[in-house]
Amino acid sequence: MIAATKRVALGVTTAAVFAALAGCSGVGAGASGSGAERAHGAKEKPGGQNAPAPGNVVQLIGDGSTAFTGAQPHLPVAERLAPGQKPPQLVVFSWDGAGEDSQKLFSHFRGVAKKYGAKMTYFLSGVYLLPEEKKDLYDPPQHSPGSSDIGFNDAKGIRDTLNEVRAAWKEGNEIGTHFNGHFCGPDGGGGTWSVDEWKSEIRQAKSFVKNWKTNAPELKSEAPLPFDYDKELVGGRTPCLEGQKNMVAAARDMGFRYDSSGIGNQVWPAKKDGVWDLPLQLVPVPGRDFETLSMDYNFMFNQSGVTQGDPVEQEHWGDQMRDGLLEAFDRSYDGNRAPLIIGNHFESWNGGTYMRAVEETIASVCTKSDVRCVSFRQLADWLDAQDPAVLAKLGTLGVGEAPKGGWGSYLAAPVAAAGGKPVSPADKGEAKDAHEK
Repeated sequence: MIAATKRVALGVTTAAVFAALAGCSGVGAGASGSGAERAHGAKEKPGGQNAPAPGNVVQLIGDGSTAFTGAQPHLPVAERLAPGQKPPQLVVFSWDGAGEDSQKLFSHFRGVAKKYGAKMTYFLSGVYLLPEEKKDLYDPPQHSPGSSDIGFNDAKGIRDTLNEVRAAWKEGNEIGTHFNGHFCGPDGGGGTWSVDEWKSEIRQAKSFVKNWKTNAPELKSEAPLPFDYDKELVGGRTPCLEGQKNMVAAARDMGFRYDSSGIGNQVWPAKKDGVWDLPLQLVPVPGRDFETLSMDYNFMFNQSGVTQGDPVEQEHWGDQMRDGLLEAFDRSYDGNRAPLIIGNHFESWNGGTYMRAVEETIASVCTKSDVRCVSFRQLADWLDAQDPAVLAKLGTLGVGEAPKGGWGSYLAAPVAAAGGKPVSPADKGEAKDAHEK
């Protein structure tokens, strides 16, 4: 099995962060040796970011590990808000280190997403497509070649993960990156890496996805992944949420449009250093006097502190996470309508109670009126489609704060620009063009 890595994630008060929050443990997906429709209320368009391939012909790329198969199907259309229109409630469910192992949680949640009309983001770890016998191809920053804190994979694990990635993309989901070896902490963790070291890590993450047929020749007969990963990869989340500043400095020159490695509140996002900063968020922990990050690992750490705690408490812990996420949803839905961002792992910690909590949350929120459960890429598309002045005004609303006087008057045209000057229709067009460049 791929080795588990652990990183302390403390509870957070609403006032301050007591310590660095890990956000993820890098455990489990794609384990070596393992036995292993549309967003509600959103219109779909037949194509995605790229023009269709002529005649829908599969165009192999490189060694045939990936291919251009036309525009991605089942993508919601990003539409600009009309004057006075209430924003839809956008919700992102995302998965760190996504891979299919003997737990089969990737395939399970693909089914959940289809059932409830959700799109999701799967952050694939590059080493999940690299066989153990080829591990020396990975040259991690500040570590010896062939090192990885989550191990590597075998042919079955790679095949199973490829099957899920292939199907997930065809269903309109996003394939992002969780990078490679999941190194954390002061001794060579991502927080100590330079911009150039992060560029190397990103290049290698791409390479393992683009060259799995060469690296695992026994899988050459498998179908290619149906996308050009150089174009598909537009964002990620760093292991343990470390190294965001230098990673973003590297990634913005390599096609990234967003990053989800930060820690934030439930407020409207903004760009940081040229990319959308879409962080995990502080959410309530019902019955406790602090908030924690919107991720299964952080709830687990604050409840049991270990992956398999007291069985008597496990149902309660799952209920607590579910109810905390639902409280967070309600205060956005009834308040500022800021996107809700949730992160998870394909893990059965504490008897699988967090997987149940996430599934019950999906079932509850993705079926509500005016809610769109989307991927990070689709969230970035929606943000890019909006009038910058509207986004600036949305950004003035605090956590759970609904606009006084209602949405109709708050976002009525003309919307005041960030500096307070009314924006004329002509100026709006200019602002749109400048924003989209």
